[in-house]
Amino acid sequence: MILDLVLIAVAVLFLGVYVSWRAGRLDRMHTRLEAARAALDVTLVRRSSVALELASSGFLDPATSLLLAGAAHDARGGDPAPDALPGDPAASGAAPNGGAARRSAPASGDELTRSELAQSDLSRALRAAFAQPGFRASLTGKEGADELLAEVEAAAHQVFVARKFYNNAVAVTREARRKPLVRLLRLAGNAGPPEFFEMDDSLVAEGGDGAGADMQRLTQ
Repeated sequence: MILDLVLIAVAVLFLGVYVSWRAGRLDRMHTRLEAARAALDVTLVRRSSVALELASSGFLDPATSLLLAGAAHDARGGDPAPDALPGDPAASGAAPNGGAARRSAPASGDELTRSELAQSDLSRALRAAFAQPGFRASLTGKEGADELLAEVEAAAHQVFVARKFYNNAVAVTREARRKPLVRLLRLAGNAGPPEFFEMDDSLVAEGGDGAGADMQRLTQ
């Protein structure tokens, strides 16, 4: 009888320790997830800022500058900023190249958030700018051009890395939350599972070369 009680007490103690460890591990996963999302947000803001700087630099043709400025403003929060360029498509509510249509029909067929769509639009606008024939050659000798392009490339690469790290953290956390014990004891609380951040973060058009090839090397 005493031995049975001892065994039960040991089993209960072991279960308690295991549940506590599992809860702590899940909590640490959520903490890392929050940190990864914060890092992703920082890189997205930086990319929008350098894209806007490129749009207003005078290095691009007017149409591409307006497209890029509008996409950068949308990616920074949706509404056009007070310092929007004259004729900025974001200010008029009509994005060039069918921006509104793209938002209503995500390429993946899944429902994407406004932020994901806006960030994808910015990737497409940057891709269009870098894919212009002779783009780099046209900037040769222009003061500050090389430095600014390097900043844009670095910002794009940081977004690629930060999003990959965040989505990996989401996958691990979602897998942990699906464990039977976690679900049975509601160790994750009432919060919904974390969501992946899906966006077009490539700055390379298929078959692209020149600046596109540089970006492809950065994101591999």
